[in-house]
Amino acid sequence: MAAVNIRYARAFADVVFDLKLNGGEMLQQVNALESLLDSSLELRRVWENPAVTGEQKHRILDALAARLELSKPVRNFAAVLIDHHRIGQLKEIARLFERELNQRMGLQEAEVTSARDLGDDERRALEQQIERLTGKKVRARYGVDRALLGGAVVKLGSTVYDGSVRGQLHKMKEALSSEL
Repeated sequence: MAAVNIRYARAFADVVFDLKLNGGEMLQQVNALESLLDSSLELRRVWENPAVTGEQKHRILDALAARLELSKPVRNFAAVLIDHHRIGQLKEIARLFERELNQRMGLQEAEVTSARDLGDDERRALEQQIERLTGKKVRARYGVDRALLGGAVVKLGSTVYDGSVRGQLHKMKEALSSEL
């Protein structure tokens, strides 16, 4: 199923690049639709129900697209997902779409978790270090986990760089226990 979802994500990324649309705006709109769908069990039931006609589903989509101010490409993308019974996978498809956009734009996603809120200067310095490491422009998301005690953990795709105090203490514990 994931392979199919990748195809939908890539196809929509093709549309975004072919039409020279703002990828960030398209992603925000897809995420807004996904958030609405995630929060509304009734909407999911209607869009996934084979007894509801495609025309009825499209009317609901059009009303929501107007309310959310979705662009025509995002509205049409959602209609394709509805018509092909894939709207239930919108969360994964949105994530894959974001990854595809980032790859095509030469961006590296980074998840940074620190023991405290980082200031703007600290964030810029960290992002510059990540850019030097990856050779790509960085789009970072920040979170706080006070259990880290100090430092930060940076996740780049499946690679994790643990510079936290908790991580260092864990490494020391493992080293000491392996020497016994």
